[in-house]
Amino acid sequence: MRIIRDPHFIDPADRGAAAAIGNFDGVHLGHQAVIDLTRLAAAKIDAPLGVMTFEPHPRAYFHHDAAPFRLMNAEARANRLDKLGVALLYEVPFNAALAALPPEDFAREIIVDALGLTHVVVGQDFCFGKDRAGKAADLQAFGETMGFGVTVAPILTSDDIRISSTAIRDALSEGDARAAAAMLGHWHRLEGAVIRGEQRGRDLGYPTANMSIDGLHPPRFGVYAVKCDVLDGPHKGSYNGAASIGVRPMFGENEANCETFIFDFKGDLYGAPISVALVEFLRPELNFTSVDTLIVQMDKDCEMARDILSHV
Repeated sequence: MRIIRDPHFIDPADRGAAAAIGNFDGVHLGHQAVIDLTRLAAAKIDAPLGVMTFEPHPRAYFHHDAAPFRLMNAEARANRLDKLGVALLYEVPFNAALAALPPEDFAREIIVDALGLTHVVVGQDFCFGKDRAGKAADLQAFGETMGFGVTVAPILTSDDIRISSTAIRDALSEGDARAAAAMLGHWHRLEGAVIRGEQRGRDLGYPTANMSIDGLHPPRFGVYAVKCDVLDGPHKGSYNGAASIGVRPMFGENEANCETFIFDFKGDLYGAPISVALVEFLRPELNFTSVDTLIVQMDKDCEMARDILSHV
């Protein structure tokens, strides 16, 4: 998959795609349905399969002081789209100039002039242009006059619940990893490089791979059964484990992170990119009265996680 980050300097070979347009935070089942429709449209006109998204997320641009809400960072989103067979990812910079474009100008300057898209697919609730004034029906009208096709995808529901990034955030806030996975179509994953921590886990007999979750919507704090993929390096592969997400109240910490104990693993992962999939919530974050009590609970957590993961 090729990633294009500047629509005004684009190789002619990267123009002419059929592209799904949206933020694609989480790349959930609704997003996947939009991409599947785009795949069909691309095949009909013999065009590359593309996705056009925005970076930073428009919500972060307009509400930069808001609490972290993203389900995945840009790299994780790209990894997921690559797995879906997307050939071209247009990460259009969201800035003041783009935010000020009226809907018709957005269609002409970005979709037609900059990217040369031949067909676009959007969700039924898609809005675009200054003040989100443009709707899906407007895009269809612009497509007719400007020469690109438009498909509007219906809203996807599951058990009468609308599948959305908001609904997935709500499930994760409650620690319901399986409900989130049912809407995502895959386990919710936290991705990033392993950072150096205080190495307390090593002293406790539970060395962990630590990862920042800064900028992401935090799942319910606590311990989870997880699957951990080491994405590159000498230890590349898939492993089972248990992860603690939170602020480590027993040790007076206050910056949330994810600490993953990988079962039956020996090796140095500092700096390695990892992906931690939340499978099941085991218990909330607790403040233990002693280190010995903490170790006893960690033993129980890992035993429970091993049992759960043996059936996944």
